[in-house]
Amino acid sequence: MTQDPLFILIMLASVAVVVVLLLGLGGFAKGSGWAKNNANKLMRYRIGAQFVAVLLIIAYVFLRQSGGE
Repeated sequence: MTQDPLFILIMLASVAVVVVLLLGLGGFAKGSGWAKNNANKLMRYRIGAQFVAVLLIIAYVFLRQSGGE
């Protein structure tokens, strides 16, 4: 499973979602002006990363069910 390129892409996309989420939460926790200026941008990046991750997961499940090893 760990040798599957699609699985590796899914893991990278999931890590990207977590990183962007933590950047956003860290900015809000500090309460700095940086968070105020970049909150919407980080939200858009997180939603985009989640969209890609979900599409990759759906493709992975579909390919495994159809026998595409």
